[in-house]
Amino acid sequence: MILVSGGSQGIGRSLVETLAATGRETVFTYHSGSQRARQVEAATEGRARGFPLDLRDPDGPDALLTTLHDEGICVRHLVNNAGVSHSGLLAMTSDQDLERVLQVNLMGSFRLMRAVIPHMLRLRGGSMVNVVSLAALRAMPGQGAYAASKAGLLAMTRTLAREMGRKQIRVNAVAPGFLPTGMTSGLKPEEVKALRRHECLPDGVSMTSVVGAILFLLSDDAASVTGQCLVIDAGASL
Repeated sequence: MILVSGGSQGIGRSLVETLAATGRETVFTYHSGSQRARQVEAATEGRARGFPLDLRDPDGPDALLTTLHDEGICVRHLVNNAGVSHSGLLAMTSDQDLERVLQVNLMGSFRLMRAVIPHMLRLRGGSMVNVVSLAALRAMPGQGAYAASKAGLLAMTRTLAREMGRKQIRVNAVAPGFLPTGMTSGLKPEEVKALRRHECLPDGVSMTSVVGAILFLLSDDAASVTGQCLVIDAGASL
């Protein structure tokens, strides 16, 4: 079974619906968007099921995996996609703002990875894909808190890949550039222009490219790939 966090909107929703279209059964989490979650379930004709999860709750991931186990669901693949953003200069960022971003993007993702490992060990293998960001790889003014959370998740990706490789558990990441989603909908036009000004490809980053990269890393075609970060940024980091 594939578990996708944050599967009711954005990249997560596109991924869940794509998986369902290819016949893959999926479970996904959502925070407060229960109506959107029901829409995803309907769109996938029941091949995807949504479960509420607050990634700020330290006990949430373990409780979720217990629920799944009790229903006979054993997770072989995890996509850590859920996240929150914060825009603002670091000098003007409060402790509360930084802690909120770290709790969801870093700590929540860490707890989910830790919670699924026993499932993958029982299955003698598995794979994880963490959705990070181009902000984890290059300095982006105004994105310091978000970048710190995603850079931390990328470091965990590489460390866990080394630690779990002998157990046939692969851990990789994808780093999308600017992508129009709910998370970026609040950006001003000048902020979007600044984020896209280094792109080489005129059409920018597509959802299809990001979802395709995740699917590749989950698949057997990537059986020899671990500890890597696929950058999907239309050439912005060149």
